[in-house]
Amino acid sequence: MTEVTRGTEERAADTAPRGAKWRHIGPGIVVAATGVGAGDLVATLVAGSKFGHTLMWAAVVGCIVKISLAEAVGRWHLATGRTLFDGWRSLGRWTTVYFAVYVVVWGFVYGATAMSSSALPLVALFPDVLPLKGWAVVSGLVGLVFVWFNRYAVFEKVMTVLIGVMFVVVVYVAVRVGPDVGASFSGLVPVLPDGSLLYTLGIVGGVGGTITMAAYGYWVNAKGWTDAGWMKVMRLDNRVAYLTTGVFVVAMLVVGAELLHSANIALAEGDRGLLDLNTVLEERFGAVTAKLFLVGFFATSFSSLIGVWHGVSLMFADFVERLRHERTGTADAPAVEVSAGRRESSPAFRAYLLWLTFPPIALLFLDKPFGLVIAYGVLGAFFMPFLALTLVWLLNSSRTPREWRNGALSNAMLAAAGLLFLVLCVQQVRELPW
Repeated sequence: MTEVTRGTEERAADTAPRGAKWRHIGPGIVVAATGVGAGDLVATLVAGSKFGHTLMWAAVVGCIVKISLAEAVGRWHLATGRTLFDGWRSLGRWTTVYFAVYVVVWGFVYGATAMSSSALPLVALFPDVLPLKGWAVVSGLVGLVFVWFNRYAVFEKVMTVLIGVMFVVVVYVAVRVGPDVGASFSGLVPVLPDGSLLYTLGIVGGVGGTITMAAYGYWVNAKGWTDAGWMKVMRLDNRVAYLTTGVFVVAMLVVGAELLHSANIALAEGDRGLLDLNTVLEERFGAVTAKLFLVGFFATSFSSLIGVWHGVSLMFADFVERLRHERTGTADAPAVEVSAGRRESSPAFRAYLLWLTFPPIALLFLDKPFGLVIAYGVLGAFFMPFLALTLVWLLNSSRTPREWRNGALSNAMLAAAGLLFLVLCVQQVRELPW
């Protein structure tokens, strides 16, 4: 047994939580709130409007896939005492090159997208206050200030409130439209109607499946979980997160099936589709339900914004830190430990916060450059296959203590996830406006 492994096991014995594990959960709530964006809800609504309850089973499969991926991320952080980027770095320089290009281009375009998404419900709620771009700028600046001046503990509490609002609103709307329980249960039988393959893959792979899954390990560490003694708590936390995500998906499928499918109502593409749904809700159930839905829409979008502002900035700070250690000759040190508090206040963390906010504000007032759209689409499409396949590599190697390496089930789930995301990657790249 190596000294690193022995030290990890000794710390695990000292820090293993006692008593009820439920009171410890938190990072999973954060990753669920961040990963489910307005675009995901629209995609699920469209699937429900086209195929009714038929694809309900895909939501269940999607939850299982996400639980497997996030568990693997958390297991790496806790079992090795090393961050995910540290693991990627051990696979070769190519991971550094990919991540460096990805995090710069993706952050630039995503910043504008997240701000616009948060602004849409605010314009609908307060149409005479500011135009869309004005609310987008306000959303970005509020997110910047909040993440800049608060640490993980406060961040987690706010995210918990936002996901609570999301949960209550989405479930309320699903109940309000009067779900057909029998049809919903029948949708748990795997069936692929004609023309449904891509929608099915989107439901399985799309909801809650972004770079924020990789950020989960960083939030686990920020919570104070730093070794294998927290493994059972992490697994409970992760399951709660993606079961919650599953409820969102099922609820939106029900809304799409009951409210839109039967009336043959089509939605606009992208986040604006939720404004179409708001109009339908107001016509059917009145202004109160419609306004409540807009509040839930904002909670969904803004939680994704501040989640990325915090989580991906943590990853970028770790990225910069690893490069600095490499230059000083300590890149191969086992588990270079930096407290989450130090990382949250580091210049790199704050620099990436600024990158997510101010350059995208300029992009809001311009048409997205064609080349940037292509680069963003390609890099984003490749990230989830990159995550799944590198986790298989890391968790089957000597980099991971033997007792925490992948078993047959974990390997099967990660391999299936990798294959799924490769198919989605190819399809997404094919649909880009070359």
